[in-house]
Amino acid sequence: MKNNKFLIGILGVTLGVASCKKDLDISNTNQPTPQSAQNENGVVSLAQGSIYRNGFYDVKYYDGVYGRFWPGAIGFHELMGDEVGAEAANAYMNQIGCPNKVTLDNAAVVTNPSAINTQYALLRAVNINAQQGSNPTYYEWAYMYNMITAANSVIEIANNTTFTGSGASTKKATVLAWAYWWKGYAYARIGSIFYAGLIQNATTTSASTNGNYVTKEAIITESNANFDKAATQLAAATSATDYATTLGNLIPSFLQKGKGGILTTAMWLRNINTMKARNILVNTTKSAMTATLWTSLLTLVNNGITSTDLIFTARTDANGDFLGSGGSVADKIQSTGSATGTYKLSERWVQEFKTGDKRKDNNVRTLSAVGIFNTDRGNVFNTRYSLTNGGSGLAGVITYANTNAGANEITLAGTYEENELMKAEALIQTGQIDLGVQSVDKVRTYQGAGLAATGNGLSQAAAYEELRRERRIALAFKGLSFYDARRWEIIAPDKSRTGCVVLSSTGVVSTNATIVYGYLDYWDVPDNELAYNPAASGSAPVKNPK
Repeated sequence: MKNNKFLIGILGVTLGVASCKKDLDISNTNQPTPQSAQNENGVVSLAQGSIYRNGFYDVKYYDGVYGRFWPGAIGFHELMGDEVGAEAANAYMNQIGCPNKVTLDNAAVVTNPSAINTQYALLRAVNINAQQGSNPTYYEWAYMYNMITAANSVIEIANNTTFTGSGASTKKATVLAWAYWWKGYAYARIGSIFYAGLIQNATTTSASTNGNYVTKEAIITESNANFDKAATQLAAATSATDYATTLGNLIPSFLQKGKGGILTTAMWLRNINTMKARNILVNTTKSAMTATLWTSLLTLVNNGITSTDLIFTARTDANGDFLGSGGSVADKIQSTGSATGTYKLSERWVQEFKTGDKRKDNNVRTLSAVGIFNTDRGNVFNTRYSLTNGGSGLAGVITYANTNAGANEITLAGTYEENELMKAEALIQTGQIDLGVQSVDKVRTYQGAGLAATGNGLSQAAAYEELRRERRIALAFKGLSFYDARRWEIIAPDKSRTGCVVLSSTGVVSTNATIVYGYLDYWDVPDNELAYNPAASGSAPVKNPK
């Protein structure tokens, strides 16, 4: 097998993390090694630090403007999902979310102001190794293969470590479940945004792979296989005490509050089911969803995350251990006065709120002066709104942004709201419309929206519109908006979204504008990878044919 030089370069930090202050516990904070990790305490410390730091924090290139994984790589998703806009040009973020064409209410047509003109052309022009960290396709690939190789190292070391006590087998099973869960998570993200990927079982000790690229569908299959392996290990964790102690050592203490904490094995299994359901939903267009797929999805979500389950969360902390400042997309929107943040709050997102929704009252702030930005950098990012940092204080209502250390809980994987809205969609699409609408209402109640129950008797189309709007609001800034835009088939160059609120460059509000986004549905494999690890003979195509 050939060495994968790119992966070695970005993944070599897995056992060489130079941090972790007090909160992320890595046994040798100067340079953990396989040797220092090959005991019970060492492998647990490695399993915690290598996943959090390497999967969400450390990559070879980094730009503080858009931030690390959650505000950065996820921010690219939210730009394409039209929850936010951007004026800054770092990693071409202003162009990633710039539609091909906007037709305003007065019939004026505003095209993409970039010299490249379309997102398709942009992504192909900048996806070259010489762009290094300016290549927007680099980031999610780098972070997630970072995480996969970190998990591989944990698996290898755990299988060669002697765990102690009567619960030794449970301790080992818990560590292995942790590693397989995060591998499943990372493959889910790779297969949901890239046209092809690598099944990577190398560790930093062997640090080799091959050029056998496989289809995005095969990557999603690999994701589900790793989730299943995690479930198998959870079944083997028979000592509740040793399981809870081990997982409590894997999850940093400052994340063990709110919805985060020490999940029971049953809770974790439900988290797995929600992620497997997501794998189906977000990678299948609405028109391609069959009765069989809806049934499969419904089976998973009926056994998915409940409103009382703990989930996998993240928070900032004073040390900036793995999120850093501005830990989420929402945190990089919030502003005061006439100012706007790195990300500009999309008018199309704000228009989704129903009248009287307390979530809007608690979070959306009207700018003291309308945000009009450079016309050579976009055509839909002007806005009248921003987010209120910390919310407006309405009790029992969710808050999207809070930059105080530890205050903003970021959901890393599945949530109750996502699971319940997938259930709602499956019910609506299989003719159980009233039940589906009730699930939509449950999510609104859970988030403190203060809206009256929708009631029974809606048509399927009307019910689905309630579902669509609610997914936009309830799942905002969680990295799901682009997946939805893609599966609802509004992003292709021959598709459009109508009824859009758009603020023109002169501050005129259109309420029935038409947007032709023209976004690539799945990204090509980054050239940062291909330059050092070209596709072997027989590989799946690494470039989207669109």
